[in-house]
Amino acid sequence: MTEATKSAKAVRPEFRNINLLSDVRTYRLPAAGIVSILHRVSGAVLFVLLPFIVWLFDKSVSSEISFGEFTSAFSAGLGGVPGWFIKLVTLAIIWAYLHHFCAGVRHLYMDFTHKVSKEFGKSSATATLVISLLLTAALGAKLFGVFGAH
Repeated sequence: MTEATKSAKAVRPEFRNINLLSDVRTYRLPAAGIVSILHRVSGAVLFVLLPFIVWLFDKSVSSEISFGEFTSAFSAGLGGVPGWFIKLVTLAIIWAYLHHFCAGVRHLYMDFTHKVSKEFGKSSATATLVISLLLTAALGAKLFGVFGAH
């Protein structure tokens, strides 16, 4: 190892045992790590909100009357829960589904093609974040009535 390589390696910090109080502020998680953590978080959100998802689906397809209750829940609310809060929870479900789906496709693609380089991991993680957030923003805009059906 040359002297230049030794000095370049010595400058780079090593994090072996991360101290929550002092190291978390300076530690930069790579994009692939962020996507991995958000993949787990989105799966947990989908699991926890599964009863609400089933209720939404049931109300939307059971009958015309239940579909009316379904649509009025988003505008007038339901019980003591305001409509905007139901929209926010639905937006969280939309984000969780889209992120979980995009990250899952990324993982499957990496598994099938054996692309496990650092460069591909970074670029595919960035693409996963951008695609899932753009899709969530588009569907969220539709949910909150930014553009309506004509």
